[in-house]
Amino acid sequence: MTTLENPLVLGVDQGTSATKAILVDTAGEVVSRASAPLSRRHPGPGLVEQDAEELWRSVLDAVAACLGNRDGAGRVVAVGLSVQRESVLLWDRATGAPVGPLVSWQDRRGTELCARLAAEGASALVRRISGLPLDPMFSAAKAAWLLGRHRGDLCLGTVDSWLLHRLGGGHVIEVGCASRTQLLDVRRRAWSPELLGLFGVPEEALPRVVPSTGAYADAKALHPALAGVPVSAVLGDSHAALYAHAAGEPGRVKVTYGTGSSVMGLAGPEVAAGEGLCSTIAWDDGTPAYALEGNILSAGATIAWLAGVLGVEAEELARLARRGRRGRLKIVPAFGGLGAPWWDDRAEAIMTGLGLDSRREDMARAAVDSIGLQVGDVVSAFERAAGPVAELLADGGPTANDDLMQWQADVTGHAVRVARRPELSALGAAHLAGAASGVWSRRELSGLPRHGRRYTPVLPVCERRRALAEWHSAVARARHRTSRSGGAEAEASDRGS
Repeated sequence: MTTLENPLVLGVDQGTSATKAILVDTAGEVVSRASAPLSRRHPGPGLVEQDAEELWRSVLDAVAACLGNRDGAGRVVAVGLSVQRESVLLWDRATGAPVGPLVSWQDRRGTELCARLAAEGASALVRRISGLPLDPMFSAAKAAWLLGRHRGDLCLGTVDSWLLHRLGGGHVIEVGCASRTQLLDVRRRAWSPELLGLFGVPEEALPRVVPSTGAYADAKALHPALAGVPVSAVLGDSHAALYAHAAGEPGRVKVTYGTGSSVMGLAGPEVAAGEGLCSTIAWDDGTPAYALEGNILSAGATIAWLAGVLGVEAEELARLARRGRRGRLKIVPAFGGLGAPWWDDRAEAIMTGLGLDSRREDMARAAVDSIGLQVGDVVSAFERAAGPVAELLADGGPTANDDLMQWQADVTGHAVRVARRPELSALGAAHLAGAASGVWSRRELSGLPRHGRRYTPVLPVCERRRALAEWHSAVARARHRTSRSGGAEAEASDRGS
C-alpha cells in the first residue's frame, strides 16, 4: 500500500488515431487529461501503416501535456498503459531503431496468406489453438509479411512491446496483447510451435510473454517527473475498457466505440469461441481472465469516411443523421471486409436503397445506424455462445451521440449504460496500475463511480425485427460472390438474425 498523501495514477492509452493521457485521484476522478494526434498512411488499397517513432512522440506529448506544470506530477505513484492491439512492427535488436513500418490492425495485406492457409485446411487448427478465426486483422499474417522483407537481428512485437522496450523494460509482451497475435496458445499462455511454423515466425524474434501487472519499467523515459515511478500495468485497449467497466459479472457486456468497435464480456476458457467470436485473454493480474469478443472493423471509420465524402465534420454528420429517414438506405461498411460475426474478408462495402429522392441526411442516418446494427449482430452471437446479456456497458467518443445510444438499445432490445468518462481505456489501465501498486484495494476499486446515463429500448419488437431483416438482406448483398463463385449466394445470410 502506498504511503504517499493524495497519490495519483497516470493512465496512458495509445490508440489508432491519438494517444490519450489522464491523471486519476484516489476517488477515481480524472483531474487532468490530454491528447496527442497520430497519423496513418494508406500506401495502397487495404494498406494501413503508422510510424513507430511518431507513435512514441505522441505518447511523450500526451504525457507532457497531461502533467504540465502541475504540482501533482510529483504525486504519481504508478503508470498504466493501454494500447492498440494487433498492430505489429520490427526493430533492430542492437540499436532499437524501427525497421519498416508499423503495420496497423486495420491493414489487410495478410489476406492472401490467410486465404492460402485456409485453402490448405488450417482454419480449424488456428481456431483451436489461438481462439481466433483465421483473418488478416490479427498480427500473425502481418508479421510474416514484415519478416519476409527485412533481415537481421530483429525484434518483432506489438505496440505494448515497442513502448516497454523504449521504456527500458526489455523485449516483453503482455499476455492479453499476445493472445491477439494469433501465435499464442491461448490456454497454455505460451507461444505455439504449430502456429509459429504455420506463419513462418521464428520464436527468437518474439518477446517474452508476461502478466498484465508487475513493475516492468521505470517511467522516467516518459517524463522527468516520473523517475522512479513504475509502469505497473499493461493492457490491450478493449481489455482495459472492460476492466474499467468492472464488467466481471455474467451477463454484462461492454461495447467500445472507436475507429472500429469491440464487444466483449468475460467467459471461462471452457466456453467455445464459436458463433463468429474470439476467445481472448482479457488480463492476468495473478489469475488469468478469459473473455469472448467480437471485433467490428469499421465504426467511427465509417463516420469519418462519409464526412469526408460529404465535406463536413464528423459532428455535423451526426446532426445530419438526426434529420435523416431511417430504413430507406443501408450502408454495409465492409471497406476491408467484415469482422465479427461474419469474418468475411471478401465482403465489399455497399450502399443499398438509393433513390432519386435520397438525401445526404439519409446517408448520414445509414452510416450512424450501421454502427448499432453491427454491434447488434455481435451481441446476438454472444448470447448464443455464452447465454443471456443483461445490459450493455458503452464507452468511447460516439457514446456522446444520444441518437446512436438510443438506437443501440432499440436494435438489441437491451438497456445501454454509458460510462461517465470517454477515456475508458486509459482509465482501465490506471485502475489496474493503481490496484497493483496499492492505491486501491479490490473492494475500493469496485466502488468507484463508473456509469452515467442509461438508455432503455422503446422500439416495438416487430419494428426491430423488420430493421434487422432489412440489414441482414443488405449484408447478404455485400457478401454476394457472383463474380468469384459462379452465382453462389452469400454464406449463412441470416446468421446474425
